[in-house]
Amino acid sequence: MFTGSIPALITPFRNGDFAEDVFRDFVEWQIAEGSSALVPVGTTGEAATLAKDEHFEVVRVCVDQVRGRVPVIAGTGSNDTRVAIGNVKAAKDAGADAVLMVPPYYNRPSQEGIFRHFEAVAAECELPIVLYNVPGRTVTDIQPETVIRIVQAFPGKFVAIKDATGDLARVSMHRAALRAGFAQLSGNDDTALAFNAVGGVGCISVTANVAPKLCAQFQAAWAEGNTALALALHDRLFALHNAMFTDASPGPVKYAVNKLRPEISAELRLPMVEPGEASKAAVDAAMQAAGII
Repeated sequence: MFTGSIPALITPFRNGDFAEDVFRDFVEWQIAEGSSALVPVGTTGEAATLAKDEHFEVVRVCVDQVRGRVPVIAGTGSNDTRVAIGNVKAAKDAGADAVLMVPPYYNRPSQEGIFRHFEAVAAECELPIVLYNVPGRTVTDIQPETVIRIVQAFPGKFVAIKDATGDLARVSMHRAALRAGFAQLSGNDDTALAFNAVGGVGCISVTANVAPKLCAQFQAAWAEGNTALALALHDRLFALHNAMFTDASPGPVKYAVNKLRPEISAELRLPMVEPGEASKAAVDAAMQAAGII
């Protein structure tokens, strides 16, 4: 369930509302291009500006369109433990196969508080949980010792981590304690090759919104031991990985998707705004370098 190229899907809008029809087409394209699972309503999906009903409608639509062909991992994090528990229950009701969960943000809990948060969630969650550590956004870092403590305390419940710390040593630290049965996924496209080299098995990807086939081929090449091809694909995609963050995300990736698929608007919800001209130029150049336009 937790290997390969896994797009963190954008949420398309039309005149301020969720654009279900183009989202369904987008999901279909992602599957056809080789994505191994899908993550709706994560950070890239603008979960922070979706009302709860909208949030889980996006999950429901994704599940309905996927029809069991790939796993659906729904974003469910909150800085309120009670809300997080409600979110995982709503994700199950919407048909998700697993949930993706950041530690509580803004509150800045201690490592003990982080553990207790996930302990409470685990007691109520019937789905597999993918930890999501992205301190650059949450200002809360799940330290390796806490990751290990969480996973060991609840066997079979916490099955993977999306690690967006950029600290590759953590992959080895996690592996030394957890070994088989715990999947480590890069949360950063630009370091996905190095992440896999030290024990990762895939990436929850922003770039895969724009280049799903290339991202899937990159992950497949690595998994098959074709390191030369994996490196070549990494080099081809590297400028695009960087371009996705030349302005506040998901502005650049929505701009890029709109260039490829004009029926999908680049519309964002405030406080997010369209990327600046320099960012657009960087995206244009990177898409050309990758050979996707």
